Amino acid sequence: MLGLGTLTRVSRELREDLTAAQDRDPAARDVGRVEILLTYGGVQALLSHRVAHVMHDAGVPFAPRLLAAATRTITGVEIHPAARIGRGPLIDHGTGVVIGETAEIGDNVTLYQEVTLGGTGFQRGKRHPTVGDDVVVGSGAKLLGPIEVGDRAKIGANSVVIHDVPAAATVVGNPGHPVRVDGERPSGPDADWAHLPDPVADAIRGLANRVGELEELVAELTGRKPEGAEVRELPNRRGPDSVGG
Repeated sequence: MLGLGTLTRVSRELREDLTAAQDRDPAARDVGRVEILLTYGGVQALLSHRVAHVMHDAGVPFAPRLLAAATRTITGVEIHPAARIGRGPLIDHGTGVVIGETAEIGDNVTLYQEVTLGGTGFQRGKRHPTVGDDVVVGSGAKLLGPIEVGDRAKIGANSVVIHDVPAAATVVGNPGHPVRVDGERPSGPDADWAHLPDPVADAIRGLANRVGELEELVAELTGRKPEGAEVRELPNRRGPDSVGG
């Protein structure tokens, strides 16, 4: 139903969206709320979706989709009016973000640019992801199908996730799979993308170590060391700490 209660709820959600931007986007911490509302496409897209979602639930024809289409043109963020988004989300930068019809997003979720919460087929019913509370999804990540992402999970940039994600897990790769993050937990609300583990490099390093062991065994048995089979340690490349900015 459209009315004063709905207006009050949308106003409250807008305040929470602005607070989320100030709290979780370092570039917005010294920016006024009016400026954020007028210049941040992610916040504008969320406000537009709040209105479109209310109209959709009230059974208003045509207008919700028209508003969603106009918002996509202006902000680059496409959110189906039927998608359910919780309190305090942050769509950072926003360009290229796509959130499908049956997607459900919990509270305090952070989505970076070019994230897709999409479907995998033409079936009806639930066909988009359900994302828990306090989840962070890195830029370019694709979450596909009616999967569930547990609370506090982190999805690495450009990962393709097609299976359920346990709570508090960090997922990387294509297809995405949970990995262990070495070192301390990042102190900021956003994922420390520069220091995510590299499972491919870990696998190559393991194979290189195994080859070295086999070469030593061959040398002991034959009395000669194989030539041209030097195994070099893979460098541990780390970027600057991204936490807090």
